Amino acid sequence: MTGSFEEYVAARWPRLVRTAVLMGVDPHTAEDVAQTALSRCYVAWPRVRRAEDPDAYVHRVLINTLVDSRRRRWWGEAPTAVLPEGGLPDGAEERARGDALRTALLRLPLGQRQVLVLRFYADLTEAAVAEALGVAVGTVKSRAARGLAALGADRALADLLVDGVER
Repeated sequence: MTGSFEEYVAARWPRLVRTAVLMGVDPHTAEDVAQTALSRCYVAWPRVRRAEDPDAYVHRVLINTLVDSRRRRWWGEAPTAVLPEGGLPDGAEERARGDALRTALLRLPLGQRQVLVLRFYADLTEAAVAEALGVAVGTVKSRAARGLAALGADRALADLLVDGVER
């Protein structure tokens, strides 16, 4: 891989943040996790560039950073006296589909969720997902199959489809 760290970040930032969101954190925390992961990669950038699959390397750092951040914090709800303003100006249906998918992903075991997000959202190969998670390719395949089967059986996701066409 050629190119500077800045070019890499510019090209991959949205995908890394979205990957963290799909792993189960809110968008602001996802940005923090992605930034921390990228700062760790910056320090080791020559090693990242030499890796067989730099994207898998960075995603592994992202996942490790996410796991580390969850060990240190309490992720429960905090009560508040003032509620934020609600309502969406546009895209309510798209948001509902995205929320339903995120909720369905959160119901999956962590290993299946990680595989599905890295494989189908981050568009990594099975080998790259295996490298990023530190598991065998067969494990990636079986987790993907089980995760997709669980999503296929999810009633909330099925309600979004009418006659096999997305609403």
